[in-house]
Amino acid sequence: MSDSHSRTHILLVEPNDASRDVLGAAARSVARVETHAGFETARMRLGVVAFDFLVTNIRLGAYNGIHLVYLASALERGSGRAIVYADAHDVALAREAQRAGAFYETRDCLPVTLAAYLRAALPPRDRRDPAVRDRRTLFRGGRRCWDPPRAGRTD
Repeated sequence: MSDSHSRTHILLVEPNDASRDVLGAAARSVARVETHAGFETARMRLGVVAFDFLVTNIRLGAYNGIHLVYLASALERGSGRAIVYADAHDVALAREAQRAGAFYETRDCLPVTLAAYLRAALPPRDRRDPAVRDRRTLFRGGRRCWDPPRAGRTD
């Protein structure tokens, strides 16, 4: 089987030409990328071709990318994995994308993270809390629960 048939196949939906080019370039090293500028053409392709990933802007004119996620899930074509992204972080939209079964990102992060998403063994759903932008800023404790009894012991 040739490389073009074994690689991940993604449907990328982005209305902005420059952003579509940037995201397409970010994914092409690890995937076959089919791009569309709008909801209507992407919806037609979902009914015809199986994709491993749907990557879509949340804002698609009169529709949004979450509609495409639900449609892809209903058609049961491909793996049903999806990434929905927005220009700016929006907690409510992030939660809605997660309820639809998609992973949520912001456009500024996606060119850096897209290839990793496409290569990774992802969990069944996006478990991140949309209200927390960066978990590294949260205090999560400095010791494991079993450390204090052993502190200072040399055995």
